[in-house]
Amino acid sequence: MQENRARRAVYRQTVRELNALTTRDLDDLGISRSMITRLAHEAAWGSAS
Repeated sequence: MQENRARRAVYRQTVRELNALTTRDLDDLGISRSMITRLAHEAAWGSAS
């Protein structure tokens, strides 16, 4: 349960930080806004593949 709580915190923090970036910053990183939730999920729980 504690591990799951920590993973959710990583997910929320990643989403928050990526959403704080400008569109130009995201473009420089090769990230579109539609990718943010997937990237946050991968950061918290690892790759789906």
